[in-house]
Amino acid sequence: MKSQVFSSVAAFLGAFTLCSPSARATDISGTISTTLTITENSRLVGDVTCTVTGAPCISIGAAGVTLDLNGYTMTGLGDAQSACGSGGGPAALEDAIDVNAQTGITIRGPGLVQQFRRFGIRFLNSMGGVVTGVTASTNCFSGIFLTGGSGHLLENNIAVRNGDPNNPCGAYDLRVALATTGSVRTGLAAMGLVGQQTISASGL
Repeated sequence: MKSQVFSSVAAFLGAFTLCSPSARATDISGTISTTLTITENSRLVGDVTCTVTGAPCISIGAAGVTLDLNGYTMTGLGDAQSACGSGGGPAALEDAIDVNAQTGITIRGPGLVQQFRRFGIRFLNSMGGVVTGVTASTNCFSGIFLTGGSGHLLENNIAVRNGDPNNPCGAYDLRVALATTGSVRTGLAAMGLVGQQTISASGL
């Protein structure tokens, strides 16, 4: 009898472990039509087409999460030439990847983030983020945008052809604003800039 009870409990616990949300990483591919919020390590396993309007495509909603682009492409609703909407300007909140008030987030390439009608990647009031090996191209605002927060590392990224008609041809490839401090950018290729720079105040 005791053996049967133990076997039943073990089977229940095994099933619970398999069904637990933290049991494995989230695999992402195909079309995303509503914002996908991830709270565990995740990876792209195919190209992503984002049809979300007025909101981010992927939002990272927990600390310490790694999103691995895994060599694939995320494509938004922006025009292939201007990167913006039909009116020629950005669309509110339409970012590819949004990190808001989180700590220790890593976005890892290789991978391409393109044609989003606002930012490619945005870190807002976050700390200790890492963006490495990502290409951000033809997004209506900055390819990679940091605002608020501190201690980020941007490493070996490529940001080209980002910006709207008022700031064309990469003027917004990488932008750091509003007292984002103590961050380091290294190996960035954007408008001919390659090297390392410590970000101690707004303005990059």
